[in-house]
Amino acid sequence: MKNKKFITLGFISVGLIFSLMFTTTLAAKKESSYKEKETSRLQALAKFTKVISIVEQYDVDDISIETLIDKALKGMMQNLDAHSNFLTQKDYKNLKVQTSGEFGGLGITVGIRDGALTVIAPLDGTPADKAGLKAGDIILKINDKSTLNMTIDEAVSIMRGKVGDPINITIVREGEAKPLVMNIVRGIITIQSVYAKTIGDDILYIRVASFDKKVAKGVIKAIKKYKSTAKGIILDLRNNPGGLLDQAVDLVDLFVSKGKIVSQKGRRKKDDQVYNASKSTTITSVPLVVLVNGGSASASEIVSGALQDHKRAVLVGEKTFGKGSVQVVLPITKTEAIKLTIARYYLPSGRTIQAVGVTPDIKVLPGSIKTHENAFSIKEADLKQHLKEELKKVDTTKDTKEQKKKKKEDKNIISPKMLDKDIQLKEGVDIIKALIITKGN
Repeated sequence: MKNKKFITLGFISVGLIFSLMFTTTLAAKKESSYKEKETSRLQALAKFTKVISIVEQYDVDDISIETLIDKALKGMMQNLDAHSNFLTQKDYKNLKVQTSGEFGGLGITVGIRDGALTVIAPLDGTPADKAGLKAGDIILKINDKSTLNMTIDEAVSIMRGKVGDPINITIVREGEAKPLVMNIVRGIITIQSVYAKTIGDDILYIRVASFDKKVAKGVIKAIKKYKSTAKGIILDLRNNPGGLLDQAVDLVDLFVSKGKIVSQKGRRKKDDQVYNASKSTTITSVPLVVLVNGGSASASEIVSGALQDHKRAVLVGEKTFGKGSVQVVLPITKTEAIKLTIARYYLPSGRTIQAVGVTPDIKVLPGSIKTHENAFSIKEADLKQHLKEELKKVDTTKDTKEQKKKKKEDKNIISPKMLDKDIQLKEGVDIIKALIITKGN
């Protein structure tokens, strides 16, 4: 019996010894790994310091240590990804103006695609839009300055300026034999982020131009206004460069009653976030078509991708831009900061948007439908109406209140002729009509 006890104690002792040895080995390995990392880190910093010292001492130009460090930081941040950057005192000040002040600009959102400064989208009604800039245009020069190796922040800083001042933008456009030069006059950028129109008797068209803080409220207002007549909705996100994440989440929540909308994942756990839909905020279940193109980016891609994953909408148009990363601005001094990518967005299915974009369910290229009308075939009723209109012009009478009201109403209607000029929208209308019939409304 005593022998058995000694044997048992022996096994326990051996087990404890092995356990202690294993724990000690692990601790030693961790300590060794930590020391290796620290040594490697110190060696890298020493290399950096040595290069700075050599350049400061031997470079042909007399460059201050402050300038060298700024250049080194800028180069490091630019090489991380297209959206990270070191913000000098001037850059940081410009960023604050951009996010909180009034300034003169062109009204375009730009990004880096395949190493080239590219127009994501011109905003509706802005100087860039009126001048004819299009999503996908590659900006070759801003005035006389080449955009090669230029950061997004640098380009934005140059394009922003005094209201009324002209600027030349040289672009490369697909299908054009040579670069085009656009002369644009800077203006105050004011955007109507949401507006609604009707198509026929039962289709509501909602255009979201950008995701500012009023988007969700604007869409709710439009849906409630036409709730009694709208049997289907077309949500137009074409050339929408994005904006506020919370507005994108709130917009999806109007159409989806449960499940994940979007998740944000970074290297650190505290940067991870999941945004879910809520049944209490869903206000409509009518069929939905979403229009997208290469100018749809960021928040637009979150909305369209989430609705697609939930099978809540049919996506029509072209592949989106592919900007699905999260940036934060972190001050490093009172006057300087860094803009750093800390996370990426993931759609409900787990797929990423970054550099991939969202592919529509039905691909439709932009264009118009050519219609052939017989100019000599005029019905009697049409001729009478035409003559009445001509008489009104002769009378030169002022518009009555009813006529003014009718003109205002016409602005809120998309006519068949307008549809013929926008084949993507027309395709969306045809699909929504089919969905309405299928649903039995």
